[in-house]
Amino acid sequence: MSANERPQGQQTKQQSRTYDSAFLRACRREPVPHTPVWFMRQAGRSLPEYLKVREGIPMLESCMRPELVTEITLQPVRRHKVDAAIYFSDIVVPLKAIGLDLDIKPGVGPVVAEPIRTRADLARLRDLTPEDVHYVTEAIGMLTAELGETPLIGFAGAPFTLASYLVEGGPSRSHERTKAMMYGDPQLWADLLDRLAEITSAFLKVQIEAGASAVQLFDSWVGALAPADYRRSVMPASVKVFDAVAGYGVPRIHFGVGTGELLGLMGEAGADVVGVDWRVPLDEAARRVGPGKALQGNLDPAVLFASTEVVKAKADEVLAAAKGLEGHVFNLGHGVMPSMDPDALTRLVEHVHTRTAV
Repeated sequence: MSANERPQGQQTKQQSRTYDSAFLRACRREPVPHTPVWFMRQAGRSLPEYLKVREGIPMLESCMRPELVTEITLQPVRRHKVDAAIYFSDIVVPLKAIGLDLDIKPGVGPVVAEPIRTRADLARLRDLTPEDVHYVTEAIGMLTAELGETPLIGFAGAPFTLASYLVEGGPSRSHERTKAMMYGDPQLWADLLDRLAEITSAFLKVQIEAGASAVQLFDSWVGALAPADYRRSVMPASVKVFDAVAGYGVPRIHFGVGTGELLGLMGEAGADVVGVDWRVPLDEAARRVGPGKALQGNLDPAVLFASTEVVKAKADEVLAAAKGLEGHVFNLGHGVMPSMDPDALTRLVEHVHTRTAV
């Protein structure tokens, strides 16, 4: 089912309430009262109120406390007046939920105690059930009760990016072990990504059925691949994820970093909205993606450290490049940085809303 078709009889109450929001209308490539704005990593990062409630609580534990997740998710909506909330979590949460020994180390990122490198290791990747992530369902129920007509975006890590963490054992700049498996044992690689696609699909379904009005698939590291390798070795798993949630009729967003050469393929994988980082202007991105997709992006996050006048001017450049797009959701070209001034983000939201108001 296309996100442009209003599903009948299967929407949650929250999805019905948010259906005509500016954010969801832009995702469906419909006229909007103003260009909607939200920020990746908006839930926390730069907010002092986030740092206060997270103090002394490890990241993964934070993701498993429904009351805390609710508070953190709502903080940027209250402060910045963004057009959508994004569920506070981490892409490795479903992997932790199925019993993998991993942790998120401050200043490092996800670290896996026993990497996945052999066929026997695949047995550790069992199916994810709703009971494994009951705290997600509980938190989304609490959130949707508070958000009213503001949509909630659910999200998950894409199979390639999850595979990279699992194979490397943690973050990697060159992804050498990951690529060695992809090139050297393509069947093991395909089976690994297929299992991760099933886990990811199940995680997104939990979020949608609990009330998320849209979902985003983050393929943070896929920009490390050439287009031919992406098409052959990654795209089938991403297609499987998008197909698995197509029947819900909620917009599906796809985003990766450094993916300028992959934008068309990422759209082909099944997204309704293609996220664009700051390296490719939106008008050029639209040419690469082709018709029938909305775009999301793409102000360089580093611009937020410049003066207010510069931020407004650079935002206007993004809006000018987006003029004529079928649908546009304003976002940064990557996530909010921890040292950003929260007030700069608030001013940016207000500027985009004012500049694009019909």
